[in-house]
Amino acid sequence: MKKVEIFDVLKDWNFWEKSWEEGIKRVSYLDKMSSCLKTGQVLVITGARRSGKSFLMKQLATRLTEEGVLKKDVLFVNFEDPRWVGRETKLLDKIFETYRSFLQPDSKPYIFLDEIQEIEGWEKWVRTFHELNKATLIISGSNAKLLSRELGTALTGRHIDVLVYPLSFKEFLFFKEIKISSYVDTPLISGYLQEYLTKGSFPALTFLEVGGRDWLLSYYEDVLDKDLVKRFNIRKIEELKMLLNFCMSNISKPMTFNSAARFLKLSPDTVEKFISYFQQSYLVFLLKRFSFSFKGQQKSPSKVYAVDTVLASSVGFRMSEDTCRIAENVVYLDYLHRKLNRGSLEFFYWRDEQSGREGKEIDFVVKEDNSILEITQVCMGKISGDTKKREMRAISKATQKLKPKKIFVVTDEFEGLEEYDYGKVHFVPLWKWLLRE
Repeated sequence: MKKVEIFDVLKDWNFWEKSWEEGIKRVSYLDKMSSCLKTGQVLVITGARRSGKSFLMKQLATRLTEEGVLKKDVLFVNFEDPRWVGRETKLLDKIFETYRSFLQPDSKPYIFLDEIQEIEGWEKWVRTFHELNKATLIISGSNAKLLSRELGTALTGRHIDVLVYPLSFKEFLFFKEIKISSYVDTPLISGYLQEYLTKGSFPALTFLEVGGRDWLLSYYEDVLDKDLVKRFNIRKIEELKMLLNFCMSNISKPMTFNSAARFLKLSPDTVEKFISYFQQSYLVFLLKRFSFSFKGQQKSPSKVYAVDTVLASSVGFRMSEDTCRIAENVVYLDYLHRKLNRGSLEFFYWRDEQSGREGKEIDFVVKEDNSILEITQVCMGKISGDTKKREMRAISKATQKLKPKKIFVVTDEFEGLEEYDYGKVHFVPLWKWLLRE
């Protein structure tokens, strides 16, 4: 590509001569990224496709200019633009040379490289630029394994990561300009929770009045094509789709590679490999069972969760009536958001080894260092009678084994604090649990 052609592409993506759309600010992410920049390391932003990474990069660029950085000292490059020709490191050199020729930055520039995995051998170029102190680098990508593998070999100890998820319920309300205060309009917030659960958590869906399911199906096809089939050179495409639909249809349920393989008539190795691809593309997450034995933990089934419950309902078998499974998935995703600002948190589910078919199980065990901070059980519907007895038996057993500091039961509507001989149990409606500090 000629310099003038490169500059024409760059002008379209940068704010040197015009304003740009940067969406609604996600302040917690911005604060974290700003703090990371001060370390002097390469800032790596990863997360699911369309979770808002590009907008966050633009918001960070705007914040830099608000703090005194000149616009011409900021370069933003989107490598998913089809106009880029020759996706090798030579292109990166040409882009930087073109930028310097046309903009003539006054100081060390901030370079934002969006979806960097589209460039072959990018990691060596980033390392060289970083070591030569030519620029402050902020890069993004939609594939966890790809980035971690390449960064691990080329940038060990030279990068710091920020993982971006679709909107939490708090962020969803912020996007809707709903202020959370000590006084909360319960019906209003409950109504917005239903909207959150029926629209989905991707930022683009927040203000979409119609066509949400079509958007999600388009997103699904995009990830399937770009992040799975092409990225991993998949040939067994139908088997891949079948397994992904199976995972999306079984959110909040325990699964082993062998059980999925038997059900779908695939080999366990194929199932394990494909599910690792789903995880790397941030489509699904696996939650391990808590055990004081590492071997026991590894041999147990893992529970499957989706990046978005509405996406799971759209591409899997319909499960709109299974509110408990959906709520459990939402609670899991909220825990992931909490981990962003408290990276030492670990999450598991718990099942009594002696329970057999009785199924004494706790949905979430939250661990930090050597301490169990809390256990959380998700129970939608009426909390009474046999249902309540069953949940309390599981909680009693888990509490005796794990000694948690707090015990929560996430409910549909019921709220209260009850004391048992094993401790205090906090019953909290889902909407309130998602808004807690």
